[in-house]
Amino acid sequence: MLILPAIDIIGGQCVRLTEGDYGQKRVYDQSPVEAARQFADQGAEWLHVVDLDGAKSGRPDNLEMIREIAQIPGLKVELGGGIRSRRQALTVLDAGVDRVILGSALLQAPDEAKSLFKELGERVVAGIDMRDGMASVEGWLDDSDVDGLALAQELAEAGCQRVIATDIATDGRLQGPNLALMAEFAEQLDIAVIASGGVSCLADLEALSSTGVEGVIIGKALYEGRLTLQDALKIKA
Repeated sequence: MLILPAIDIIGGQCVRLTEGDYGQKRVYDQSPVEAARQFADQGAEWLHVVDLDGAKSGRPDNLEMIREIAQIPGLKVELGGGIRSRRQALTVLDAGVDRVILGSALLQAPDEAKSLFKELGERVVAGIDMRDGMASVEGWLDDSDVDGLALAQELAEAGCQRVIATDIATDGRLQGPNLALMAEFAEQLDIAVIASGGVSCLADLEALSSTGVEGVIIGKALYEGRLTLQDALKIKA
């Protein structure tokens, strides 16, 4: 099972939010670039980066820092936050990012999103953030009436090859992931699923490994010392 340590960026700082709430922000001493280097040194293959400034503004806002992260040897980077158009997606990919994550664009510009899945294949990932199973947009600030799983199935039919499923209610709370939701996504979809939200310990990773997800994103648990990346990387699906 793939383990993706997470780095969230606000104002050039490495932060973690609770339930996606910008008002519940904790800033960590490490710079995002230094955190990325440490994750690479500890054996990470992929890094999950979110430009939280971009998620609110609708455009990538920390591109130079992300470019520096993408140049770290041996580390692949996926980036979400503010990528709403083909032009923005290509700009981020040109900066060295390995794959881009479309979130709000899935609902706000669905035709362009589907076109990008066909054009760029695995280099584009659907990021479906859910509150009570319903997709949320604009950096989790606005909820929709669109069922997250139904959206994922529609995107898979349009050529999407990978989805990141995030349960907002568990994100950053260190109280365990929504196993039922992740299992449902993995069982109902014929594409790769990466689980996000709630991981607090190795037992959570072991439980997720039995759901059929391709990978798991880990954020606050690493920063708070609840588990180490080296131990997490030992978990097998």
